[in-house]
Amino acid sequence: MTALAIPSPSEGVWHLGPLPVRAYALCIIAGIVAAIWLAEKRCTRLGGRPGAIQDIALWAVPFGIIGGRLYHVVTDPELYFGSGRRPVEALFIWQGGLGIWGAVALGALGAWIGARRAGISFAAVAGVLAPAIPLAQAIGRWGNWWNQELFGGPTDLPWGLQISADRRPSGYEEFATFHPTFLYESLWSLGVVGLVLWVEARYRIAGGRLFAVYVMGYTLGRGWIEYLRIDTVNHVLGLRLNVWTSVVVFVAAAAYFVVATRRASGADIMSGASAEGAADGAATTGPPDDATGPRHDQQHRPIPGPPLAPSDRRLGRRRRHSP
Repeated sequence: MTALAIPSPSEGVWHLGPLPVRAYALCIIAGIVAAIWLAEKRCTRLGGRPGAIQDIALWAVPFGIIGGRLYHVVTDPELYFGSGRRPVEALFIWQGGLGIWGAVALGALGAWIGARRAGISFAAVAGVLAPAIPLAQAIGRWGNWWNQELFGGPTDLPWGLQISADRRPSGYEEFATFHPTFLYESLWSLGVVGLVLWVEARYRIAGGRLFAVYVMGYTLGRGWIEYLRIDTVNHVLGLRLNVWTSVVVFVAAAAYFVVATRRASGADIMSGASAEGAADGAATTGPPDDATGPRHDQQHRPIPGPPLAPSDRRLGRRRRHSP
C-alpha cells in the first residue's frame, strides 16, 4: 500500500433516530439536483418557460431510477435469485446497483412523457439535458466510494484506493489498494460535460445530435473503465457485458449522428434553411435569403417560451419571417 493512497470511508450510513441516512442515496440525489439546475438554466437561457425542466423531471427521475435498477437486476440476476439468495433484496436500491443504461433508457421515456404533457419537443429537451446527465453521473459515482464497491484491479499507483479487508473480492484478499474506477468515471463524465458544451458552442449543434455527442463521449470512456473493474459480472465472448453494451450504444449513437447530420445538410442545400433546425427540431427565425446569397445567422430557440398554438407545439416546425 502506498502512502498516498486514497482512503475509503469507514461508514456510509448515519442514523437520525430510527431513520438511516445513506451516503449513496445522498450522492444520487445531489447529482439529480445538479442536473435539474443546469438543465433549467439552459432551458430559460434558450427562451423556455421557467420550471419546465422541473415538470419534466417529475416523470424522468422516477422512470430513470426504476430503469437503472431493472437493468442491474436483469443483467446480474444471480445476485438476487437462486439458492441461498433473497429476491426481496432486488428492491434494496440503497445498497447500490443502478445501471446507467437502464436509467437513461427509461429516464428518456419519462422525459418524453413529460415533454409531451408540456407541449415541448422531445428533441429540444434532449439537447438541453445533454450536458446535465453526465454532470449527474459525475456526482452520483461518488456513492460507489462511500459503499466501497465497483473498484478496479490492484494497483500501486499513488491514487490507488484503499479497500477494507471485508470488501475485497475473493482472490484479492492480499491486496490493499485498487484502481478507483469511481473517480475515473467521475472525472471522465465532467470531461464529457465540457465536451458537449464546447461542441454546442463551436458547431451550433443542438437537440438529438447534441445528445448523441454525450452518449458517444460517455460510452467511449465507460468501455475502458469497465474493463478495469473486477466486480462479479456476466461475460459475453470473453468481455464484460457492460463493455459490449458500451460498444453497441456508441455505434448506435454514432450512426444516428451521421444520419441526422446528412439529413440536416440535405435540408440546408435544398431550402437554404438552418441545418440545425432541420435535423434537431429547433425552431429558427431570421430573414430570408436575399440576392447576395443565403443567410445563416438564424437564432435557435429549441424550448418555447409563451404557450404555442397547437400547430406550433412541435419545435421541429421551421418558421420563416418576412422582413
